[in-house]
Amino acid sequence: MTKIRSKAPLRLGLAGGGTDIESYFRTCGGAVLNATIRKYAHCIVEPRSDDTVVFDAVDMHERFECKAVPRIDSDSGLRLHKGVYNRIVSEYRAGEPLPLTMTTYCDAPAGSGLGSSSTMVVAMIKAYAELLNLPIDDYEMAQLAYDVERNDLALSGGMQDQYAATFGGFNYVEFHSDGTVMVNPLRVKNWVLNELESSIVLYYTGVSRESAKIIDEQIALSEREDRHTIEGMAELKDAAYEMKSCLLRADFDGLAECVNRGWQAKKKTSHYVSSSHIEQLYDLVMMHGGKAAKISGAGGGGFMMIFCDPAKRYGLMEALNGYDGRGRAESVSFYERGAQAWTLY
Repeated sequence: MTKIRSKAPLRLGLAGGGTDIESYFRTCGGAVLNATIRKYAHCIVEPRSDDTVVFDAVDMHERFECKAVPRIDSDSGLRLHKGVYNRIVSEYRAGEPLPLTMTTYCDAPAGSGLGSSSTMVVAMIKAYAELLNLPIDDYEMAQLAYDVERNDLALSGGMQDQYAATFGGFNYVEFHSDGTVMVNPLRVKNWVLNELESSIVLYYTGVSRESAKIIDEQIALSEREDRHTIEGMAELKDAAYEMKSCLLRADFDGLAECVNRGWQAKKKTSHYVSSSHIEQLYDLVMMHGGKAAKISGAGGGGFMMIFCDPAKRYGLMEALNGYDGRGRAESVSFYERGAQAWTLY
């Protein structure tokens, strides 16, 4: 029986995160710098002949089964799976149901700050495109993933994750006030990538966070033109541009400075971005050879991205792993390709 597999890479938000929220960039324009890593959202699709739809998120221990219908109620339980199915059936099958079993899992936990939810949506759409031979280009796929999450399901969030997962690699992404998005792939030299991988530590804080709470406050504060929020967003956008320049010049000290400045700016945009636990971790990092650190994604928990002297990385990781027993430190490996799908017969 035919089987479709797909995967889409998770991303590190290097700079500018938050300025990809539509309520902000529609007024001020936004810009982010991100890079995809060798952690993925995975999707497997198997067509069925028994008029049934099954969604099985094995990493979340959630399963849903129903009769194949044109539209599945997406108010609760595996909403992303249902939302993508509904859009594919309505837009590309003229309402004709699609019996299948879809199995999904992700290499990072929910609330990790690596864009796992949006990346999973991209992986699912990529699998459907392979199954149905849909003529969707990268920009259309990223926009479709965004529309499913933000418009069809009304889930709070930004726009960078869908483009990172679709395009892959290092990208400087601009969000314009007219709603257009421009993805600028960066040609980073191999030795620079190697140095970055030697200099970065990812530390899972042990705290999963709900990004919607942070993003909803950022939206509310920016719509009220809160001075600190608007100031922080402008600084984040500037940091993305400056970090792009440092990356292309191989200015590693400049990269670390941009990360630190971006983290301080990020904390201006919402009261929930940091916490006492995160600040204690930051201090520990700096005591053990860290040059810069920030929470990836919206903030509040998930993964902390740390820049350090490669000679001090081992000791830093030991200190982090021995800190409180809640988190874990790991290395990072960048991945240059975007979402992929393939067919097994």
